[in-house]
Amino acid sequence: MGELIKLLRGLADMTQRDLADRLLMSESLVGAYERAERIPTTAFLVEADKALEAKGVLASCVEMMEEEKYSPKFLSWVRTVVEAASINAYETMVVPGMLQTPAYARALYEVRVPTYELEEIDRHVEARLEMQTVLDRKPRPTVSYVVEEAAFLRPIGGEAVLKEQLGHLLESVRTRKHLTVQVMPTERSVHAGLMGSLQLLSTRDGRNLGYTAGHGGDTLISKPEQVNRLIDRFGVLRAQALTPWESVELIERMAAKL
Repeated sequence: MGELIKLLRGLADMTQRDLADRLLMSESLVGAYERAERIPTTAFLVEADKALEAKGVLASCVEMMEEEKYSPKFLSWVRTVVEAASINAYETMVVPGMLQTPAYARALYEVRVPTYELEEIDRHVEARLEMQTVLDRKPRPTVSYVVEEAAFLRPIGGEAVLKEQLGHLLESVRTRKHLTVQVMPTERSVHAGLMGSLQLLSTRDGRNLGYTAGHGGDTLISKPEQVNRLIDRFGVLRAQALTPWESVELIERMAAKL
């Protein structure tokens, strides 16, 4: 991939700086893509294809690069999320990936067991941040999260990282009317999510899918009866959690204490 980018750039009579300036990015990042030190993002491949007049050569490599970034099961989920009409999830341990800051995401991957190499951490953080563009694509998906209160208290990466993360989450909720976040208070002695986290999405053509992740591996759920059970469970979770407005007030109080 790196050699192909370099070849097309040469044919277009552009230096790395020329291409970087055209795409509003750093020259060093273009160099990292060409040296195969970083996996090119989807946005880079699409925009570079236009800038270099590659006639679809680079854009056609998007799927291949996605296969380098994600596990096979998660890749199917990612490709569906990109076009989803609605996204719902219940998170037990951490802030949802779609709302994570770069520092928070990096801190998560740095404490992973078994440990990742530095280049693997870079790759995973880039992939996670790239997924966040789904929030602002048009037409915008409806996105709803229920998150355990403890996730907003755990100082992953340190208090400064957590404070930045909470601020980013609050700003995201305030500026994106299609996004809601609800907190599940720790004081709820019993609720419908005690079996673990879950993710749900609906496609524009009416299909519903579920996804769960655990120590034993990831599971993509497509059987209607199984997905419907998850949909019912998420509905109960939303009813048991704080309202979106109460949740924002609680997160604001948490952030003020840091």
